[in-house]
Amino acid sequence: MSDPALSIDNLSKRFGGAVALDGVSLCVARGEVHGLLGSNGSGKSTLIKVLAGFHDPEPGAEVRLYGRKLPLPVPGHVAREMGLAFVHQHLGLIPSLSVTENLFLGDLATGSDWAINWTRAHGKAAEIFGRFGLSLNPRAEVASLSPVEQALLAIVRAYEELRQASADHADRPGVLVLDEPTPFLPRSGVEQLFRLVRQCTDLGASVIFVSHDVDEVREITDRATILRDGHLIDTVVTAQTSHEAFVERIIGRNLQDYGGQGKTLAAPRKVAVRGLAADGVGPLDFEIGKGEILGLTGLIGSGFDHVPALLYGARGGVSGRLEIDGRGIPLGLLTPEEAMSKRIAYLPADRLGAAGVGSLPVADNVSMPVYERLKRGLGLTDTHVVGHAYGLGAEAGVKPNVPVLPLAALSGGNAQKALMAKWLQIEPDLLLLDEPTQGVDVGARQQIWDALDRAAASGTSILIGSTDYDQLAQLCHRVLIFGRGQIVAELTGAALSKDTIAEHCYGALRETA
Repeated sequence: MSDPALSIDNLSKRFGGAVALDGVSLCVARGEVHGLLGSNGSGKSTLIKVLAGFHDPEPGAEVRLYGRKLPLPVPGHVAREMGLAFVHQHLGLIPSLSVTENLFLGDLATGSDWAINWTRAHGKAAEIFGRFGLSLNPRAEVASLSPVEQALLAIVRAYEELRQASADHADRPGVLVLDEPTPFLPRSGVEQLFRLVRQCTDLGASVIFVSHDVDEVREITDRATILRDGHLIDTVVTAQTSHEAFVERIIGRNLQDYGGQGKTLAAPRKVAVRGLAADGVGPLDFEIGKGEILGLTGLIGSGFDHVPALLYGARGGVSGRLEIDGRGIPLGLLTPEEAMSKRIAYLPADRLGAAGVGSLPVADNVSMPVYERLKRGLGLTDTHVVGHAYGLGAEAGVKPNVPVLPLAALSGGNAQKALMAKWLQIEPDLLLLDEPTQGVDVGARQQIWDALDRAAASGTSILIGSTDYDQLAQLCHRVLIFGRGQIVAELTGAALSKDTIAEHCYGALRETA
């Protein structure tokens, strides 16, 4: 029997006293798509970083590519030469360069020609894209491409690296590692990406597909390995494993049912939005009850995703009025500082660029809204800030709960739990959320849902803008559907389900035509 494409044996990694991976072993078969799942902190990112040469494993590990032993720690150029290529979540493209330049960056930089024949280079790029049925413009600047097109370019580039490395070794077509490539893509983009992945395996390559999304893993993979707390929990045949079985292995317990259809709330009005209008949105009128969770959704470009920022004063060019407990606030004059003073909190989708500061310690990020409260005696001390952040982190389930770490050092789910705790600690009257569980694993997602349910139960009015229909159906009391900047439908009670949300979102195109 031929060797597997990739075999990993007894892989361990420790960071100080923390065990990130503990004796993990797995095999990736030739020509298969192999999923790698786990909650944030499960070790899947560490495993990929060991393979990519970012981390050195503990002694005793062994990694083989097509039976050939890979040196550990892994030098990056050796991994590529032996047939291992990576596409990370942020893709590694240079936005200011052209598609062709990004595709052939290494070749162009190291070529022996005095001058680059751009006509030939663009033609070669077009030929490569044509083999995959893609219509990318070789001359286009990468910054002008859609997120989907950029992801497809990154995958084609990685596959071409494998093809070149295996040119003299047809029996070693290579292993392509896709590390969370889909969180920021619309469904249509995910389908395009999956078609490209299957084309790569049809050409002989093996693919490791790292994801937090159980449904995507079930759709694209042949087998999948689940990690939890640094341990290998199971490797399963995807077609024989239900969604619920995956979830149970990932989080180690049954997923709580939040009710979804029929979740209702009889509560007095707390928040009213009157005449909200901005570029591409409105005018809108809607209300949120005390303790109600209201969802906003629609197709990309429908305008729902602008509303949370507009209600926080984070964008200009807005008109209308926001009322909280009868107190009127002109939206055209509202600033984020004034919004905070009126007990309005806002958590943007961009965790490290807008919701938090990635380079600052977790302690500073989560303590910002309560600095005045933490001052004692002569002022604010690091001890007070770190101690406060540690308590918040323990309550929110942040792992590792080390407040002196930079926020960027946390996994996506743990960073989001910390940022959610940052705002829930002030017990806001109105909490505005933009894609609160985007790129978050199923375990962290449930903890975030738990926190939002507790906040609603205490009287906070919550508005969630999201394209996650399942989340909205399970968590919200009502959902408003947007189409071309307008509210075109309201779903509640028995009419509120993942399928009806999707139906109304696509139907909104007809209703607003």
